Amino acid sequence: MAVTDEAILKIKAMIVSGELRPGDRLEPEKELSERLGLSRSSLREAVKALEVIRVLDVRRGDGTYVTSLEPTLLLEAMSFVVDLHSDQSVLEIFSVRRILEPATSALAAQNAEPEDLAHLHALLEGVDVSSDIESLVAHDLDFHRGIAAAAGNTYLASLLESMSSHTVRARIWRGITQEDATGRTIAEHGAILAALEQHDHELARALTLTHIAGVENWLRAAL
Repeated sequence: MAVTDEAILKIKAMIVSGELRPGDRLEPEKELSERLGLSRSSLREAVKALEVIRVLDVRRGDGTYVTSLEPTLLLEAMSFVVDLHSDQSVLEIFSVRRILEPATSALAAQNAEPEDLAHLHALLEGVDVSSDIESLVAHDLDFHRGIAAAAGNTYLASLLESMSSHTVRARIWRGITQEDATGRTIAEHGAILAALEQHDHELARALTLTHIAGVENWLRAAL
């Protein structure tokens, strides 16, 4: 095992065990390297790597701290990787969404609070068939984000958010080229929201699957 990998695993073990908690400051480099039996150079490289993936926060002149470890922070790296992929890979992203989003809607049907549903209603009322494509895409992103928030699972919401930016162009492309994309999207969102309000998790799951699969099938044909 590379010495840097070993250093990363030892710091990870300290966090997992609770020895280091979110917001804690790490010992100075010299003391920590001696205690963990690591060279200072390998510890330094490990800290740099963990800073990149937002596990550690290096504050110049102050020290190194464990971040909040919130899912939204930790999954930023995934969003960066997704954005590097080619247009063809967006199909794989939609395939992942087809797996995750129906389950997210089912959770939202069970867990949504009245304020969550009110927020989704406001989003739906903010668009109509006369809305331009950019407004529709912004609505679509916000609507799915609102469902994920209502599901009550922060990791799931963050994972879906990390995949959203790379699908924006596909959404715009569909809106420009597919007849009645706006009306269809609004109608499908309305049906999903009605299922959430009825707390019908199976119906919400099925409607969301149909909604996502419809975009995926269109994209497969378009590419």
